[in-house]
Amino acid sequence: MQNKGIGQVLEAKDVSFRYQKNSPWVLKGVNLTVGPGERVALVGPSGSGKSTLSRILAGYEKPCQGEVLWGGEPFEGSGYCPVQMVGQHPEQAVNPRWKMGKILTECWEPDEGLLQRMGIEQAWMGRWPIELSGGELQRFCILRVLGPGTKFLVCDEISAMLDAVTQAQVWQVVLEEARRRGMGIVAVTHNMALAKRVCSRIVELPKINGI
Repeated sequence: MQNKGIGQVLEAKDVSFRYQKNSPWVLKGVNLTVGPGERVALVGPSGSGKSTLSRILAGYEKPCQGEVLWGGEPFEGSGYCPVQMVGQHPEQAVNPRWKMGKILTECWEPDEGLLQRMGIEQAWMGRWPIELSGGELQRFCILRVLGPGTKFLVCDEISAMLDAVTQAQVWQVVLEEARRRGMGIVAVTHNMALAKRVCSRIVELPKINGI
């Protein structure tokens, strides 16, 4: 993929998706544009395809119809992906056979200041994922996708399982980094108050199958 600058737009164009050929559509004709530095919330009822669209934007799923563009070109990158995603289940996103220091530095090596702002202690680096709480593990998962190559961050309910204090702390760091670097954010949430607090635009996905 051509090396593009941070000013490129991420776009889902006429995206439709279903899991099997004859199954109901999860997404149908969805269009979404996210500019650099823009914070967009995806809200909607369960089953409206928010998480599916998130995975498509991040390249984990391919749309059945339509395409995802970055800078006007098909999103088919290799190496470090400019669109990074964090989900709500951090235990599913880490290698249980690696210690936390390796899990983090596999992606990049943040400075000590950023570790402290995220509330990550150096002592945790030598621990196994199973030795950390869900909130501690989620901090690692968020921090490791904030590498210098990230242009857009897709956050799928990243704070849904966190206590209020930790939720505020991690969102503060994410928003500070986004503002500093002009990084776009797509935030999936059921929490409309959170969407209004952290995002500049809200996109509602309807449940197209009515079930």
